[in-house]
Amino acid sequence: MSLCKRRGFIFQSAEIYGGFRSTYDYGPLGVNMLRNVKDAWWRSTVQLRDDVVGLDAAILSPPAVWEASGHLANFTDPLVDCRSCHSRWRADKLTGPCPTCGSTDFTEAREFNLMFKTHAGPVEDEGAVAYLRPETAQGMFINFANVLQTTRKRPPFGIAQVGKSFRNEITPQNFVFRTREFEQMEMEFFVPPGESSTWHEYWIGERYRWYVELGMPEDRLRVRPHGPEELSHYSSATSDVEFLFPWGWDELEGIANRTDYDLRQHAAASGARLEYFDQGTGERYVPHVIEPAAGATRTMMAFLLAAYDEDEVGGEARTVLRLHHRLAPYQVAVLPLSKKETLEPMAREVLGLLQPHFMCDYDTTQSIGRRYRRFDEIGTPWCVTVDFQSLEDRAVTVRDRDSTEQVRVPVDGLLAELRSRAGTA
Repeated sequence: MSLCKRRGFIFQSAEIYGGFRSTYDYGPLGVNMLRNVKDAWWRSTVQLRDDVVGLDAAILSPPAVWEASGHLANFTDPLVDCRSCHSRWRADKLTGPCPTCGSTDFTEAREFNLMFKTHAGPVEDEGAVAYLRPETAQGMFINFANVLQTTRKRPPFGIAQVGKSFRNEITPQNFVFRTREFEQMEMEFFVPPGESSTWHEYWIGERYRWYVELGMPEDRLRVRPHGPEELSHYSSATSDVEFLFPWGWDELEGIANRTDYDLRQHAAASGARLEYFDQGTGERYVPHVIEPAAGATRTMMAFLLAAYDEDEVGGEARTVLRLHHRLAPYQVAVLPLSKKETLEPMAREVLGLLQPHFMCDYDTTQSIGRRYRRFDEIGTPWCVTVDFQSLEDRAVTVRDRDSTEQVRVPVDGLLAELRSRAGTA
């Protein structure tokens, strides 16, 4: 958390006013990394497949959507009050006395709906009630027929979405892990009813592999199936991909078999036909849905925790983020050896060469050794140094973050060298 604030990953929202609980702002490095996490998910889930398409649905929606989905009745947590200090807690997460005052005198648990309620339009009456979405999923269900018609896809196929969701959590906690405003990466994969179990197992494997391929160590990852008492009202089976956080194992992503619950509920409530007709077989059915749903913000946090390392270079302690290059806020740093103006034209030339292909930073302050340490600490995989010899031989020094090895590379071959290291050559 200290590194996140000091280096510009994550700031407390409204900090100059004392902060606003459970909201965070993503700084210059954080916004880059969070975008990279979402882009890596989109690349894997949509770009590299021909059976998944994208959607960006509205955040505000009418009560009818949430009544049909079951959220108005079922999207609740058990709430208790401490009678001594009046703190409020989730009863299912409270394993002992009040964390604030130590009292064991609590009220009876009551159900608390987690959705944010607001009003659309100038008059605040029941006819103007709207909700901020607590998940991105429902937008994909109510657009099922639109997507089916416009893309001409047929099951099995998926609809993917990345976007903000809002939950009025009773006890936000653990930095950006559990907040009231967060981003999700969700996909609804529509399949023939008889194939739902097979596709559920398939997506559990695919989603686990995604984390590993981006550098998550397998000894800090596990897949945990939900017990019958844990299942949501719409789920016949759910497994979580969990990460070993400092406080223990906790969820990164849930992969649920939602059966045909959502499509049938919305069809009944709206009168719309949310089904698929197979012209080849003459069969008409309501697809079952497999839903991998990940939190973008908590996933970014997990990648930061997994990448954080401390070692020693040249007899000096070093903090380093060993981030996969796809996730690093900057892939390349261009560093003129000296502030002297003679190096700037060539350094700017190198920066211009690389910027269309990599997210780059440019830094001239302090010694080159200190600059290397700064970029190690924020996870930059490669530093490119322009020195006075570069003016003569038109070559630069490329330094690797993890090994600290340095090689001399001609400027004409620099882009090819870095693209080869990034696996994009």
